[in-house]
Amino acid sequence: MIYLDYAATTPVDQRVLDAMMPYFRESFGNPSSVHRFGQKAEAAVDEAREKAAFVLGCRADEVIFTSCGSESDNLALRGASLVKRNETGANWILTSRVEHHAVSKTAGQLEKYFDFQVKWLDVDEHGMVTPQVIEKAIREQTALVSVMYANNEIGTINPIREIAGICRKNKILFHTDAVQAAAYLPVNVDSLGVDLMSLGAHKFYGPKGVGALYVRKGTPLVSHLTGGGQEFGLRAGTQNVPYIVGFAEALWLANEEREARIAHVRPLRDKVIGTVLESIPDSRLTGHIEARLPNHASFVFKDVDGNLLLQLLDSAGFACSSGSACKTGNPEPSEVVTSLGLSRDWALGSLRVTLGVNTTPAEIDSFLQVLPSLVQKVRDLNRR
Repeated sequence: MIYLDYAATTPVDQRVLDAMMPYFRESFGNPSSVHRFGQKAEAAVDEAREKAAFVLGCRADEVIFTSCGSESDNLALRGASLVKRNETGANWILTSRVEHHAVSKTAGQLEKYFDFQVKWLDVDEHGMVTPQVIEKAIREQTALVSVMYANNEIGTINPIREIAGICRKNKILFHTDAVQAAAYLPVNVDSLGVDLMSLGAHKFYGPKGVGALYVRKGTPLVSHLTGGGQEFGLRAGTQNVPYIVGFAEALWLANEEREARIAHVRPLRDKVIGTVLESIPDSRLTGHIEARLPNHASFVFKDVDGNLLLQLLDSAGFACSSGSACKTGNPEPSEVVTSLGLSRDWALGSLRVTLGVNTTPAEIDSFLQVLPSLVQKVRDLNRR
């Protein structure tokens, strides 16, 4: 079985696992305990926080550990919006339909149950949120802008620095979901200019079940998980010490090895894109051709059922993903693909191919030999 779905999750790096293991049994204390077991665990969390802060270019007390990128998104949107409205009366949230559901559905819930107003930002044909769109959408009562760093489904990289600059000029909080971006793009928060940034370890060879939220000092935030005073009072609950250690180690390695990892995946990605577009009729690349993640290739094929294509690929030994979500025999294109303005006969046939450090040229060759015939097979079945 050949794995080509690294945007969904990545295997844990052995070095990350080695760093985590002592905190499951040997140094198993609760970081909140006063005794030596607790002190050792607390020291591990503190060291991990310092390590993550170094990569992010921020203070250690600006790093809040969470259970995943989705929780980080939830904490950022709810926490910042509620405080901002309480302090200033601002009740508008600006975000786009191509965001991860952890952002878009949180914004939708804030609108439905908490009386916020959501302005859904338009994207261009590449799925990009442009600075011009932000400038036009901002209004006096804007509490928060949330635009993802890089899109998980189509790989497009947004101009985060420029958007952050516009928000800062207008004194509006800016959050970015960097969960998909952190494996390959710089995450220095001062360079990016963000106030809040979400991360998730399992996208860069860390464990599932741990993430972080960067919160710029002075950014108002209310906890959405109350109880103890962990994580500076912003995220109650006993800290998951081994996973926090794993998060920091994985982030450190991603930062140290970024250029080498990019050099490995980008040529393979370019080969996938070039070969697919040349060898498969009625195929299109989705997302930006240049401003895209170096390991990410995504397509739509006309008159193809994306879910059926995935099943055939799986049977042939390849793990990929699609933008379509099958609903009781009624597959619908994703909001991301729909936002690109594609007609239904194109939008239903999406395919995402994402590469990683373990991907080999031979695996890509095997995939490219099989894919054209499988796309044709799906088309033939659809015509019956």
